[in-house]
Amino acid sequence: MSKPTANWEKVGDKFYRKVPLYKEVFDLDLELENYKVVGAPYSGAVAIYRDEDKIHSYRGTQGAKSSIDIYSCAGSLIRRINWDKGSIKGLGWSEDEKLLVVTEDGTVRCYYDLQGDFTPFTLGHGAEDHGVLECRFWSSGFVALLGNNHLIAVNRYDEPRPKLLAIPPTEPVVSWSIIPPAYSLSRSVEVILAIGKTLFVIDATDAEDRDFTAGPFQHISVSPRGEFLAFYTEDGKVWVVSGDWTEKLSEYNSKAKTVPKDMQWCGSNAVALAWEDEVHLIGPRSVATKFYYDAWIHLLPDMDGIRLLTNDVCEYLQKVPDVTEEVFRLGSESPAAYLLEAAEQLEKKSPKADDLIQLIRPNLAEAVDTCVKAAGHEFNIHWQKQLLKAASFGKSVLDLYSSDDFVDMCETLRVLNAARFYEIGLPLSYDQYKRLTPEKLIERLINRHEYLLALRISDYLHLPTDKIYVHWASQKVRVSIEDEESICRLIVQKLHGKAGVSFEEIARAAYDEGRARLATELLNYEPRAGKQVPLLLGMKEDTIALDKAIESGDTDLIYHVLLHLRKKLPLASFFRTINSRPVATALVESSARYQDRELLKDLYYQDDRRLDGANLLIAESLNQTNTPARIDKLKLASKLLQDSRENAFAAKAIDDTAKLLRMQDTFEKDLGPGFVGLSINETIFNLVKAGHTKRAAKVQSEFKVPEHTFWWVRLRALVAARHWNELESLGQQRKSPIGWEPFFNEILGAGNTRVASGFIPKCTGLSVPERIEMWVKCGLVVKAGEEALKAKNRPALEELRAKASGTAIAEIERLIGMLPPVRK
Repeated sequence: MSKPTANWEKVGDKFYRKVPLYKEVFDLDLELENYKVVGAPYSGAVAIYRDEDKIHSYRGTQGAKSSIDIYSCAGSLIRRINWDKGSIKGLGWSEDEKLLVVTEDGTVRCYYDLQGDFTPFTLGHGAEDHGVLECRFWSSGFVALLGNNHLIAVNRYDEPRPKLLAIPPTEPVVSWSIIPPAYSLSRSVEVILAIGKTLFVIDATDAEDRDFTAGPFQHISVSPRGEFLAFYTEDGKVWVVSGDWTEKLSEYNSKAKTVPKDMQWCGSNAVALAWEDEVHLIGPRSVATKFYYDAWIHLLPDMDGIRLLTNDVCEYLQKVPDVTEEVFRLGSESPAAYLLEAAEQLEKKSPKADDLIQLIRPNLAEAVDTCVKAAGHEFNIHWQKQLLKAASFGKSVLDLYSSDDFVDMCETLRVLNAARFYEIGLPLSYDQYKRLTPEKLIERLINRHEYLLALRISDYLHLPTDKIYVHWASQKVRVSIEDEESICRLIVQKLHGKAGVSFEEIARAAYDEGRARLATELLNYEPRAGKQVPLLLGMKEDTIALDKAIESGDTDLIYHVLLHLRKKLPLASFFRTINSRPVATALVESSARYQDRELLKDLYYQDDRRLDGANLLIAESLNQTNTPARIDKLKLASKLLQDSRENAFAAKAIDDTAKLLRMQDTFEKDLGPGFVGLSINETIFNLVKAGHTKRAAKVQSEFKVPEHTFWWVRLRALVAARHWNELESLGQQRKSPIGWEPFFNEILGAGNTRVASGFIPKCTGLSVPERIEMWVKCGLVVKAGEEALKAKNRPALEELRAKASGTAIAEIERLIGMLPPVRK
């Protein structure tokens, strides 16, 4: 096994390595030089599209068909997208491996899953009139250059809102590039345009001339994190300046007589120039090295290096990581290098292994850490194992050492090696994997339909697997030619007991494919009604959706279905749907009571609930301010109850209420306000109080008010009005239905002792002491004495003498003297 340093090249004081990833990538007949090739970030998929500006050999009608082909880095075709939508002026990838295709008329398609599904949008801002010339992409957006030099920026693909940047000069653009918002000084995308011999920086508000006079610049490239800018001049020189434009860092003369076809950054440390079959790698201090190929070379830049792609090979060019250099550099005296040598001597059973361990014992923990990290950066499985063996040997010697990093690295390398396998074609570096995250790697595997590997990695790393199963099942219903029952049975069998699986997503995929029956069957296995119901409504399975919502017990969900049905169905059909479902009926009734009274009336009428309908009309009557309107509502309520025996009393009560309202309305017209809305007793009270006794008697007669009640109401009304004469006249009558004591009490309570005392003699049903007390309450002590004398009640007289004052004392004494003497 050759040493890792075999592929190293020294560029200045730094080492760069060219890691072979895959061989025999593309068919030699592909003529890769005639295609535009774009690679997704993090060693993702490669999209190729025929360069319309180049002549290519004729391959028959099939070959003449235009297409965008998506390959893995190992050359496996993932998807072929047939293309007939016009000239492509922009082809790029987002950070999450969405393919963006921009046509000349400003139409953009975002292919989000490597399988041909896309969401479209348009750029606007005159793109359809002036045409798109080129596009530059970053992780979450892109900038389009139009034929009139206008620049349109799209900052997000999930919510595209194309915005026009500041207007640059109209002279022809020689070359251009962009600084992503995350790395620009203005925190918005900045565009660098090479126009004439100078450079312009364009952002959302300003077009600034940087006053560079060494142009025209044939290529512009921005480092991955925006720290440096590289420019290729017309005379074959490469300038590197700082990201803030304040310092020129290096200048390299390529001495080439032809302009390179591409210039890209290799990480943030070097710039790569590519001609047809030659690559120059320019490091700091203008030092360069050259690589030669037998075929046309394409540069696919990434966050920490650059992929070199030809028909024959796919290689990864990157700066040698510091830990790797520390371990493998020739002549290295680092503890990690000694530890690796010690592990090799141990395999040979040489005693030198212990000597080397003792030599680095003070730094042994550091050496173990370095070997673990270096193993992560290795692509070769042999050297991964050697470094991990060295780390394992070193930590076994240490008394205290946490093995967490070692275990994590072993897990990571198993995942990386599986993803790098040529059948998968995801040659992630360690840094790319950490930046991408395992969850995003799983997503990429799912999009490639590598379900088995995705499941194994998820189980190995203890990650959720529900998305994998759902994606597999969704794809199954899209492409399977089996009958729907078999597909449903297979999916349910495979997914039974799997946590978090959403059958709603699978059912939606089935419905989108026109398999409505299969979608309905699959939804029966979705435990969350909130997921079932919206899709069922979209599938026009309204009654099933309502039943599922009712089963869930979620009133909000039931209301959602009922509102949908109310908008969609005729009223009669709506009522027929809910009549057999008491919960739905109750919710409709509850909501309609406050929001739609007319619907509630129709519901009661449909259900023949006459009393409920009448109560609703009575409630509306009470809310009316116009008396005729009130009466009309009551008439309708009475009409509802006319033919119902069990509601005869209620109908009679409603009729009486309407009759009373009519009479009260008449009273108000004749006598003034204050009658409408009163009860019968209150109406009589007000009439008597106002002196309209005959009208009060009419009300009594109309509503058959009992005499006893009428006399009570009249008494209180007369007392309230202080009609003492009428009260005295009433006292002249021989008999009172309520007796005469109430007259005494009510009048006395009003403060008129004179009139009250006139009713005492009529209270014949009371006892003597009670009448005596009544006389006393009126202040007539002598009258009380006379009452006691008639009863020959000496104790009462003596008690009255104690209460008397003034002349009343002598009168009481006289009355006492009229009694026979007490025998001793």
